[in-house]
Amino acid sequence: MEMETEEILTPISLAIVLAAAVIHASWNLLAKQIGGGAGFVWLVAAVATVIYLPINFALDTFAHMTWNPTTVFFLLGSGVLQTLYFVTLQRGYKVGDLSLVYPLARGTGPLFATLGAILLLGERPSPLALAGAVLIVGGVFAMSFTGVRGGVAVRAAVGYGLLTGVFIAGYTLWDKVAVGPLAIPPVLLDTATALVRVVLLLPLALRRWPEVTTLWRGHAGGLIAVAFLSSLSYILVLFVLQTTPVSYVAPLREVSILIGTVMGARLLAEGHLRSRLVAASAIVLGVIAIALG
Repeated sequence: MEMETEEILTPISLAIVLAAAVIHASWNLLAKQIGGGAGFVWLVAAVATVIYLPINFALDTFAHMTWNPTTVFFLLGSGVLQTLYFVTLQRGYKVGDLSLVYPLARGTGPLFATLGAILLLGERPSPLALAGAVLIVGGVFAMSFTGVRGGVAVRAAVGYGLLTGVFIAGYTLWDKVAVGPLAIPPVLLDTATALVRVVLLLPLALRRWPEVTTLWRGHAGGLIAVAFLSSLSYILVLFVLQTTPVSYVAPLREVSILIGTVMGARLLAEGHLRSRLVAASAIVLGVIAIALG
């Protein structure tokens, strides 16, 4: 599919993506504190749908896109990819530290997107971009083994973090087409993905209804905050992706790696802040190098 001519990253777009990174790290901290699982993901999706569906009606987003089988397919596909992302991320948080799982997930997303572009789209990145990939891999492995002794739980956390990175790369490339050539409004795209998550995870939520109700009674405020902030952070990114290349936006989002690492080490007392910051910095330098390459 041929892409339209895009702008370079403007100062306003830069500010929006950095703001989205702060919001993203914040809701991940809340999610880690609440706990997770399919019930949590379903509740967040349901609350996000309730919050943002009226906003879609207010903005009349339904009238601002061309409805055809292709757009519907992309709305559904984005919902499936986002569901896999959320479930995998929450599984990682159940078995590992925020400051381990979060950087792994966010740091490998741009790397996997680059590999996908090479293998599937025939792209040939520059030496600088390849050097960035090496930095990311090195930072990921350093982050994975900082202050941990190994074991089944750690290996599981690393696995979930890497798998989450695959899904991040997948939905980023998918949604770029959705808001770019297909011109699907960002608010509508995000709300549709939340609705798809509600439908896909409903059988699991019903089987675990006591868990769902307990989560809601104990963490209603936090769940509302996560639902609002998680959608807001990605809507901001989608807004910038409408006119800005993925190679600019995806790496800049990973500033949230440093923020999430600091939050996990300081606020959740996960420790090893200095070592993890060094590794996280290598990941950030790597994604910047990919962007510049």
